[in-house]
Amino acid sequence: MPPGLDPFAIQPILPFRFHMSRHRFTQLDVFTATPMLGNPLAVVHDAQGLAEAQMAAFARWTNLSETTFLLPPTDAGADYRVRIFTPGGELPFAGHPTLGSCSAWLAAGGQARSADEVVQQCGVGLVRVRRESLAGRTRLAFAAPPLRRSGPVEPALRARIATSLALSDAQMERLEWIDNGPGWIGALLPDAATVLALKPDFAAMHGLKLGVIGAHPAGSDCQFEVRAFVPALGVPEDPVTGSLNAGLAQWLIGAGVAPPAYVAAQGAALGRAGRVHVQRIGADVWIGGDVVSVVTGTVTL
Repeated sequence: MPPGLDPFAIQPILPFRFHMSRHRFTQLDVFTATPMLGNPLAVVHDAQGLAEAQMAAFARWTNLSETTFLLPPTDAGADYRVRIFTPGGELPFAGHPTLGSCSAWLAAGGQARSADEVVQQCGVGLVRVRRESLAGRTRLAFAAPPLRRSGPVEPALRARIATSLALSDAQMERLEWIDNGPGWIGALLPDAATVLALKPDFAAMHGLKLGVIGAHPAGSDCQFEVRAFVPALGVPEDPVTGSLNAGLAQWLIGAGVAPPAYVAAQGAALGRAGRVHVQRIGADVWIGGDVVSVVTGTVTL
């Protein structure tokens, strides 16, 4: 990468000089069993031969939070490889693209080495995806990758985050790095109502990937409410976010704030109803959700 080039900066669209090719295409809704209530994902199958610029341009064109490209693995331990693009650049890992890409790969006839797990290769390495049968359907869950960065946020950045969320410092009960690839910072707020009432200042937040979480009252169908703000990637608020929920779960379960199994709601502020199923089993934290196919066909690139 040339010095000084921002990999997440939106680049100008230039005319291509590439050979056009047709590819199988799937658009899915992730973290929901009901179409249009989760987080949409575009998947291009058999993407070998596509240039990175073509992938980036198509991701800008779909204008979804993520678009993925399925490729043969280069690691002998993987079943398939995926590249993940937002409208603003490529990510080494993301949660809802992991579940959606795995679902699309299986539906297209992909055969995993293991009957219970699929192994995905992406920018952070190998990610295991578990298959669980539930009342006639299969729910997928990925094993949360290790955090690349953890610990408290420095005071100047903490003050900037409080300003961007229009909160007092005391309302951010906990604030820590929970970076598993995209660069997440997690904020624990007093309750779900505070989370849902947020009206972020995205200009003040520019450059940050910020997730917030607050508990619902006892007896609610979900234990937590989550929101994800990523204006630097061309997606001011992401509907339902697997990587963020993975980092939040590792942080809050480890700190004794969250139980070892819970359901988080996300997307209500955008008219969605995503559900993220979290479970710690042994040393692994699994992030699960339903996936439903909405559009199938071909795309010419």
